[in-house]
Amino acid sequence: MKLLRVGPAGAERPALLDEDGTLRDLSGVVPDIDPELLADPAALDRVRAAAAAGKLPAAAADTRPEGPRIGPPLGRIGKIVCIGLNFHDHARETGAPVPEEPIVFMKAPDTVVGPHDPVLIPRGSRKTDWEVELAVVVGRTARYLETDRAALGCVAGYAVGNDVSERAFQLERGGQWDKGKNCETFNPLGPWLVTADEVPDPQALAMRLWVNGTLRQDGSTADQIFPVAEVLRHLSHFMTLHPGDIVSTGTPAGVAMGMPEPKPYLRDGDVVELEIAGLGRQRQVMTSA
Repeated sequence: MKLLRVGPAGAERPALLDEDGTLRDLSGVVPDIDPELLADPAALDRVRAAAAAGKLPAAAADTRPEGPRIGPPLGRIGKIVCIGLNFHDHARETGAPVPEEPIVFMKAPDTVVGPHDPVLIPRGSRKTDWEVELAVVVGRTARYLETDRAALGCVAGYAVGNDVSERAFQLERGGQWDKGKNCETFNPLGPWLVTADEVPDPQALAMRLWVNGTLRQDGSTADQIFPVAEVLRHLSHFMTLHPGDIVSTGTPAGVAMGMPEPKPYLRDGDVVELEIAGLGRQRQVMTSA
């Protein structure tokens, strides 16, 4: 299933994108796409049954030319755990050694916005950068996982993420990476949460990102240093992952930081578009904070 949430920020309604591309209203079946739903197989089965029976009404029409706003596909997000330098080609372009274990940092849930919402370039920013990433949405509590099969069994679904980063804040201001990763709007997510049954191999997904129409990133999750299952298994020995947590699994080569001078960091008015095969597409306009 392709689950999503539509409507004004803070008042999104649950929806489903059916096989014909029609947006279907789920509010009569479930109150939201949230951790409670992901952790309840019976509720997910009700959604599947309603969709299969053709009982879901089309979502209400929107009078705006661009259609209804699409919000983040998950409400009440728990924690967001991110993996740095998780692609061989990205490590090469930045001149960093391949890590022996996953590099882990956190993003706050309040950085998450919809896939087409504006992204705010922070005041004083000189090096705002882009990162297309595969976001893994947890649907079952994970602690001390021992096998890849058990790890993938904890996945509710997958989504497109943009791990927007301010490199000067991240690397030149001291402390941890968090200062360059947690600026407001720095985590566009969606458009959909695609349930795990529709993604048979998370290590076979093409990933692309464009800036102002120029292709900047063109990679695949096949190039990940630590595959999705290994990442989840590793994390579960350091923290408990709960339904509604998100794990953002790294970006391929092509970020501004890895390019020759002058590096094309993002500026007000730039347009970023990104997609992952089968998971949908995002578009953001950069706006000064």
